[in-house]
Amino acid sequence: MSYELIVIGGGPGGYVAAIRAAQLGAKVAVVERDAVGGTCLNRGCIPTKALIASTSTLANIKHAADFGIKVDGFSVDFSQIMARKDAIVKQLIGGINYLFKKNKVDLITGTAKLQGAGKVEVAKADGTTELLETKNIILATGSEPALISALGYNGKTVITSNEALELEAIPESLLVIGGGVIGCEFATIFAELGTQVTIVEAMPSILPLIDQELTRRLTTILKKKGITVRTNAMIKSVSQANDGMVAVLESGEEITAEKVLISIGRTFNTKGLGLEEAGVALGPKGEILVNEYLETNVPGIYAIGDVTNKIQLAHVASSQGIVAVENIFGAKKKAMDYSVVPSCIFTSPEVASVGISSQDAEARGLNVKIGKFPFQASGKALCIGETDGLVKFIADAENDKILGVHILGPHATDLIAEAALAIRMGVTAEQLATTIHAHPTLAETLMEAAEGVHGKTIHA
Repeated sequence: MSYELIVIGGGPGGYVAAIRAAQLGAKVAVVERDAVGGTCLNRGCIPTKALIASTSTLANIKHAADFGIKVDGFSVDFSQIMARKDAIVKQLIGGINYLFKKNKVDLITGTAKLQGAGKVEVAKADGTTELLETKNIILATGSEPALISALGYNGKTVITSNEALELEAIPESLLVIGGGVIGCEFATIFAELGTQVTIVEAMPSILPLIDQELTRRLTTILKKKGITVRTNAMIKSVSQANDGMVAVLESGEEITAEKVLISIGRTFNTKGLGLEEAGVALGPKGEILVNEYLETNVPGIYAIGDVTNKIQLAHVASSQGIVAVENIFGAKKKAMDYSVVPSCIFTSPEVASVGISSQDAEARGLNVKIGKFPFQASGKALCIGETDGLVKFIADAENDKILGVHILGPHATDLIAEAALAIRMGVTAEQLATTIHAHPTLAETLMEAAEGVHGKTIHA
């Protein structure tokens, strides 16, 4: 078979790239060894959000009396929670397959390997192989959870996020190694389900890339929820004991838990792709090196998503996919822009950020002004009973342009979209503050925080 484009990997970068190429009139094939949707749909973004929706409902039931609703005799059916998660994933996989058919994208199931210029060999599950020819290739093979042998991964008692999404019972206790996004999200999920959770993070704070003021507040909130948070702590080893798994810290302290979740980052899926044989250059961490146009060093071969080690987020992969395809089939080259990328963390409460943080501003020596507004002063937040957190604006002290927005609180991951657009369009704090926001809404908190940049907040 001959194509104008073959995409290797059907995740949020790969399938979006394939569909956009088909929309531009190209003959396209996607080679995927697993289900379409990649890590995001099958083992990441979507299944975890399905679990969070269930635990959020559980939290609402627990606090129903605060709203004048008496609920007696409720219980958690963990198997049904997991079944609902699986059903959502299945539905979305079906949706992608439908979009492929609608746009006449060929889906080829198997493991791809480059076989020189414009050739891709696909190894099928039945042992046969198929050789495909193409003018262009996009590598979108993603990443997998990183492992350290000393941590004793076995897929049963010492697990990664992959196995955490397939548990058959709620663990009584859980040690989370790594206080990043994945670790913190799973910590809040299982803590709400009644698991005794401990987070151990090697850095001085959890979520080290987020604005430090927000992480300090979130740490306090997590502790109030019963989650133990240990920072500046390193795990030396993990081993089996009679009463569960025992983790030994470098300090000599021991932590016992029924299960251990390793969430220390991700590694790139580049092995077995034939990259070395094709001459595709790799970086020091095994990532595929690309320029601003998503081109590798080999003409006609592009790479997108986690495997490029730019920003490991599904929405970045999708954007890269569109840019790569438009560079392949468009009349004018387009550079990838990473300057405004919202980051969303679905803890309870949620965390969302875009632009620079306070520590970034300090490290760069920037002259900035700060505006803040607490959710406890929001009428809508009070009405829905979610008042933890704040909105924080960082603006240039000279031209008033918004440089960063950070939100800890209810629906933070939805609210951040307004901030992202504001930064991308060069909006000033005054312009956002003088834009009328509907009342009563959570979005008003952004307006009030923007007013705070100039000391004009009304309700705080």
